[in-house]
Amino acid sequence: MSVTRGDPNGQPLEKDYSQTGVCSHHSNEGDPIAAHDATSDTGLGRVPTARSFSISPELFEKIYLSPATAVKGDLRKTFGNPTPLALVGFVLSLTPLSCELMGWRGSGGFGAAGIGSYFFFGGVCMLIGGVLEFILGNTFPFVVFCSYGGFWLTYGATLQPSFNAYGAYSPDTSNPAAGLNAASFNASFAFFLLFMALLSFVFLICALRTNIVFFLIFLFLTPGFALLAAAFWQVANGNVALAGHIQTAGGACLFVVSSCGWYIFFAQMLAALDFPFQIPVGDLSHIIKGASQRAKAGGSTAYSDA
Repeated sequence: MSVTRGDPNGQPLEKDYSQTGVCSHHSNEGDPIAAHDATSDTGLGRVPTARSFSISPELFEKIYLSPATAVKGDLRKTFGNPTPLALVGFVLSLTPLSCELMGWRGSGGFGAAGIGSYFFFGGVCMLIGGVLEFILGNTFPFVVFCSYGGFWLTYGATLQPSFNAYGAYSPDTSNPAAGLNAASFNASFAFFLLFMALLSFVFLICALRTNIVFFLIFLFLTPGFALLAAAFWQVANGNVALAGHIQTAGGACLFVVSSCGWYIFFAQMLAALDFPFQIPVGDLSHIIKGASQRAKAGGSTAYSDA
């Protein structure tokens, strides 16, 4: 249940959600003035704004995708949560790309049609969200969002003709697009995707301290990048048919990733609006405890034994 705290005049100032992690309304039971205000036209003008609130570790992990950490200041109470902004940039870039990689509805071209979304949704939104996570003191989502924001900018720039990424490999300077089929270009770009898979694997291990849905994102993102790297290498080797099958498998992995991204985005929006119902994300922070928590627990045990 929630606990409502009051000032010396008896007006509510703060809600403590540490017991449940979800909001509940103030009770008017036993307070005829509050009950009258709740039903009168002037009631809204008399309700004071809550100055601060506390949330459970589970809710903190859900809305920030990171275990609760102690930071100085009240920035988390001052600014909005930037995590959904980064997530919406991620899913609105990845979901169409995954469909195109699988060739749905005749699509293809490694997602070249979505260059604009890679820059403005994947790049700009994720970088803004990442920087704001840095300001709030959330290191893990800051690194994750800025890393993938950089990926989307890189991928968009590679497909943009003005950057001449593939044009530099073209045997015909008057036809830069021919560089897309050059073995050296495909073999070279595959290394970028391979090390994106390695980065995703590092995030996969770290996500064991967050929640199941976020963990699943990296669980499928890692093989997704690896399969796309393999597809580029098969194109470089001339095995175009095999490369197409591998690309489809990679696109399927990324579609699972985007589905998990939509789910966690929906969960965060429900939590942000204090919706009457919530959907679970499978908190893991209380299962795999941090080193500081273990040290504190060990110290408490030693003190009790003494």
